[in-house]
Amino acid sequence: MHVLNLPYAYGKPTATAKLKQHNHDFIVEEQIAFELSGEGEHLWVWLEKEGENTDWAAQQLAKWAGIRLRDIGYAGLKDRHAVTRQWFSLYLPGRADPDLQDFVFDTMRIVKSIRHKRKLQTGGLSGNRFILTLSEVKGDRAELEARLENIKHLGVPNYFGEQRFGRNEHNLVMAQRLFNGELTRLKPAQRGLYISSARSYLFNLILAERVNQACWNKALTGDVFQLEGSDKWFVDDAEERLAQRVTECDIHPTGALVGTGDLPSMSEVKALEQKVLLKHQAWLEALEALGLKQDRRALRVIPKDMTWRWLGSDRLELAFSLRPGAYATMVVREGANV
Repeated sequence: MHVLNLPYAYGKPTATAKLKQHNHDFIVEEQIAFELSGEGEHLWVWLEKEGENTDWAAQQLAKWAGIRLRDIGYAGLKDRHAVTRQWFSLYLPGRADPDLQDFVFDTMRIVKSIRHKRKLQTGGLSGNRFILTLSEVKGDRAELEARLENIKHLGVPNYFGEQRFGRNEHNLVMAQRLFNGELTRLKPAQRGLYISSARSYLFNLILAERVNQACWNKALTGDVFQLEGSDKWFVDDAEERLAQRVTECDIHPTGALVGTGDLPSMSEVKALEQKVLLKHQAWLEALEALGLKQDRRALRVIPKDMTWRWLGSDRLELAFSLRPGAYATMVVREGANV
């Protein structure tokens, strides 16, 4: 299945729109769930950048501070074609803060900085806040807003977005070459990217099957559930209120991120996942050989604090927060065909 040819939860949208006509149409702000201490060996900076990728920004911060690139921490990559406000940490033991006046770029600025005791780790966020502007919106406004109401209250399938797979699915092509033994001199970051792309693709196939069967947001026998707002998951224990808790969005069914060992799902869910994965046995064997642990990802994501407003007759601003690893583009696609 092509990464863009994924089934819709609420049927294919009839409204059309354009996204990312300009960088300011896609604004992302990282959120952290803890207070920075104000002291320690790491300087945390909240960097606003436009039209620049995360790796390049980290390189410039390292040069500015006179430190090694590996002493820069950040939680994850952000879209280049956007305005992003992203946290970075700089390891400066026994050193004063670099002079902010020396950090001069047309496309970047440090919004604020503060000391902290620990380095920022990959995935170390509570979520991301998005402000997206759709332009040239065409279609029935009432129908579009009804879809947005569904998205706000019922969520969307938690697909990995096309960014995960690279332009023209390049990362999947490279994953296949890696599994074939053709790529033996990869940098660790590249290797990890290709492996995660393959796992993400298999997850999307499982989720797509459950969307097709209209059970992506329902409890099935043998499901593995994830608590809302948590990475913790547990196997169906036949507790009476599980189905109700799924309806209330307190817990979510999950899909497999494959690795070593047997799937933790059981009964009909395990059968469904095995049927989907059977066509990709070579990938399963390759991922297991790499020693990856079995993991799970929620099949559903609920946008938080979702609002929208019209900016004239054909421009629509959407604002919402998502937990780490969820894709704003997967929220938008359920509302309008972009």
